[in-house]
Formats: sequence, structure tokens, C-alpha cells
Amino acid sequence: MTTATRPIPFPDDVTEGFWDSVRARTLSIQRCAACSRFNHAPSLTCPACGGAELAYEPVSGRGVVYSYTVLDEAPGPGFAGLVPLVVVVVELVEQPGLLMVANLLGAGPDEVRIGAVVDVEFEEISQDCVLPQFRPAEV
Repeated sequence: MTTATRPIPFPDDVTEGFWDSVRARTLSIQRCAACSRFNHAPSLTCPACGGAELAYEPVSGRGVVYSYTVLDEAPGPGFAGLVPLVVVVVELVEQPGLLMVANLLGAGPDEVRIGAVVDVEFEEISQDCVLPQFRPAEV
């Protein structure tokens, strides 16, 4: 019997810049050259203006919990040891409405609060995979 592992992302032409930056432990988000809006999740064109010149730009990795949910049942075998799992929607400080979904590390279901300040943390889940997660900020 083999141990179940967590699913890993498979970068494509659009998301490769994001995952390259995460592996380097930097959070980079697409930014439109035409209107300067940040865009996440990565796409081929800017959802604000339709511009096609999008480049990845480093951001602070700081944000606030916009929303969250707690998973009491594992969404797959690789998550069995992680429940209860706190999944947060974080609004990054660089732009209103710039949202990112990730796990919350270092805080249980009773400790997470909407509006709480969080910082990105990079979790190495395998030799080839690093994931951006969030942790409550030290104030």
C-alpha cells in the first residue's frame, strides 16, 4: 500500500510564471501593462480592460482574510492528515478585490477571523512542489 499524496499543480503557459515565482519563494501576480491592474487567477487577457500584455510582478504577500471555510472531511486521500483544514480567501493589500485562495497555517478553525491580517508562507509539499499558503501575521 502506498501513502496518498496531495495533488500538485501542473503549470501551463499562462500559469508558469506564477509557479516559477512560488518555487523561488516569491509571490508574483499578473499585472496588466495597459491599465496596471493586478489579475489573479492568471489569464490570457486582463479582465478589467481586455489587454493582452500581462506580466508577473512580485507583491508583498500580505493580505486580510476576506472569507474562509473549514473542511472537516478530507477532499481527497492526500488531505486526510490535515483536517480540519482552514481554507481562506485572502484579499491582497496591493489592490481591492485582488483575491487568492489558499490554506491557513498556524491557526485552527476557532482562531480564524474575517479581516485578520495574514502573510504568505511557502510550503514545500514535495521536492518539486512549493505552494503559497497563508499564516496569521505577527503584529
